[in-house]
Amino acid sequence: MKRIWITKKGGPEVLQLREEPDPVPAPGEVRIRVKAAGVNFADVMARVGLYPDAPKLPAVVGYEVAGVIDAPAERAGERVVAMTRFGGYSDVVCVPSAFVFPLPEKLSFVQGAAMPVVWLTAWHMLVELGHLRRGQRVLVQAAAGGVGTAAIQICRHVGAEVIGTASPGKHERLRKLGITHAIDYADFDTRALELTGGRGVDLALDAVGGASFRRSFRALAPAGKLMMFGASATISGTTRSFLTALGTVARMPVFFPLPLMQSNKGVFGINMGRLWGEIDLLGGELREVFRGVEEGAFQPIIDLEVPFSEAGRAHQRLQDRENFGKVVLVP
Repeated sequence: MKRIWITKKGGPEVLQLREEPDPVPAPGEVRIRVKAAGVNFADVMARVGLYPDAPKLPAVVGYEVAGVIDAPAERAGERVVAMTRFGGYSDVVCVPSAFVFPLPEKLSFVQGAAMPVVWLTAWHMLVELGHLRRGQRVLVQAAAGGVGTAAIQICRHVGAEVIGTASPGKHERLRKLGITHAIDYADFDTRALELTGGRGVDLALDAVGGASFRRSFRALAPAGKLMMFGASATISGTTRSFLTALGTVARMPVFFPLPLMQSNKGVFGINMGRLWGEIDLLGGELREVFRGVEEGAFQPIIDLEVPFSEAGRAHQRLQDRENFGKVVLVP
């Protein structure tokens, strides 16, 4: 089999494709011939050494794959999506059966591999934690990313409005996807308040971190909820910078109970990797997402398909914030 290794901390050039023997599934596992593997910003953070949950380097990362089961024999030929933590950057994986789900007929392998992480993240924040309802307003940071494009579609399906930040070149495409207001990152909190007549938004999804958390909180309406699910601002350039990371952390707000009570606002921290053991919860959410696919309400947005041999290009695209939707690796 072929696997993409992070050989050491560094830029995209530290990713290395290696040949290894095929794994043998343990009892309760299935073996999947991978046709596509999703790439997430957490993978980029692991590569530069800023993701504490990543395996010790050298390592193979990757949270999600789509492919065909080839063992055990009684399940051979099934088209599936699987959640992997870690090891998804492989063209053959062994995964516990509980983490394997049928791939909807409407989806290609590339589309299937693009869904678990970003769609589960968006659904978990908006529906499970946020109790999103028709007519509510949602602020989505980095609306053109994988989670952002999923969140827009979920909001559109529910009947909620979306105010989303993105670089100007992505605004028109976001409008076509169903966003209500596409805005620039600068002064996004002020703009969100202006667009809601001063009331604020009911939900704010923020994976930027640093001072952005404070500004997203400021943009909340009474009874609003801030969902903090990442800290992409810790990375600047192609390699790790402790100064950048420390500066981002230092600018993060501290939320004290009494002011939260007085403002009638809520703050949630989301780390889907730390929920990996809650397979009943995550599996139920993923089935709801796939139901939306079957009904024609949801469609994964693919930015780029990149061969395993060019994995560095996939990481570079995410790190440069050039993607619109999901970047996927194909063997």
